[in-house]
Amino acid sequence: MTERVSGLQNAIHIQDISKAFKKKQVIKPLSLQIERESIYGLLGPSGCGKTTLIKMIVGMMKCDAGEITVLGKRVPDASLLAEIGYMAQSDALYTELTGRQNLEFFAKLYGMSKSEQKMRIEYAAEIVQLSNDLDVSVFAYSGGMKRRLSLAIALIQNPKILILDEPTVGIDPLLKQSVWKELERLKKEEQKTILITTHVMDEAERCDQIGMLREGQIIASGTPVELKTQYNAITFDEVFLKIGGGF
Repeated sequence: MTERVSGLQNAIHIQDISKAFKKKQVIKPLSLQIERESIYGLLGPSGCGKTTLIKMIVGMMKCDAGEITVLGKRVPDASLLAEIGYMAQSDALYTELTGRQNLEFFAKLYGMSKSEQKMRIEYAAEIVQLSNDLDVSVFAYSGGMKRRLSLAIALIQNPKILILDEPTVGIDPLLKQSVWKELERLKKEEQKTILITTHVMDEAERCDQIGMLREGQIIASGTPVELKTQYNAITFDEVFLKIGGGF
């Protein structure tokens, strides 16, 4: 009964999940709760299991044991596809198409009317500062522009949950600030839940809750203030040096 209530109160409820590849344990028994209308930061060095965990939450990969519930529905569930905006670590774009055509393709997948498509494309392109480059072939985009387009695609269907795997890699500092300002607005004004992976300390400080992942396990969690207090640290960099996270 407690698990059921907790799953409804949280946007994402993970209970004792694990995952192995060729007998290598990538995710060890792990439990995690992400509150609705919050920004949760998942931190960890390369190879610690962040992307595997993200893919299981989205429903792209099955866990070997345990249970994941998103918005009260057990994953995988096809009805969740329209509720989750997902930005992968690697860009999954159609490079022979323009930026606009990529956005139109994904907007059509979500069954938007033409007027809604136009409105959402304009909004998403403006947020990532691609409005002037939408009619350019993605083949000609820089790496940073491709990341920005991938983020726009995650935003386009107005999802209840945004799951973003290192979204600001390759993005300049000014745009990064703009993106974070919009994420905070989405949480506050549109009641979105946002799960973001990052290894950047100033981004970690902007999250409501943080979970540090190492070798498939959450080794520390809490608010930025709680973690700094717990480890008697002034800066977040100090926290991770004391934990020995290898960042």
